[in-house]
Order: sequence, then C-alpha cells, then structure tokens
Amino acid sequence: MAKTSKIAAQRRRETIVARYAEQRATLKEQARTGATLTERQQALRALSNLPREASPTRLRNRDVADGRPRGYIRKAGVSRVKFRQLALRGELPGITKSSW
Repeated sequence: MAKTSKIAAQRRRETIVARYAEQRATLKEQARTGATLTERQQALRALSNLPREASPTRLRNRDVADGRPRGYIRKAGVSRVKFRQLALRGELPGITKSSW
C-alpha cells in the first residue's frame, strides 16, 4: 500500500494536468507552427510559465487498488502483485494461468 500522501499528490497532479491540458496544447501548437521566430519564442515562454505540475509527464501510473507505483500492468490497471492475486482468483476476465 502506498502512502496516502503520495496517492493524494497524484490525484492533485491529475486535476492540474486536466485543467491546463487545452491551454498547454494550444501553446505547444503555437510554438511548433508560429509564423515568426518571436511568436514561437513567446509561446515557449508562456509554456514554461505554466505550473510544473501541468505537464502530463509528471503523472505516474499507479495501482487502482492500493496505489503501488512499481510493477504496473496497463492492461489490467493494477500492479503485478494485485494482478497475480486477482488472476488466481479468476476475477480478471480473459486472464488464465498458463500450464503446459
């Protein structure tokens, strides 16, 4: 189980990223396709003035069940530990334990 403060910080980051997503996308597009050099520089400057937490790269995939940050399996949305428990109990549709 992850610390509740880490899980809360992740939720806070997710809301900040969502809040600034449209503005960030607009500025990135202006920085990429601005007509003049000064327009592109202004867009980059405005982009760097956004909050640091507004960048989606600051987010981390976490287990939905307990918030574990390591060993995350995207397909199931859980960590490897929880994945094994759920798979052995048969609670993950389409996942079976292999045997040969």
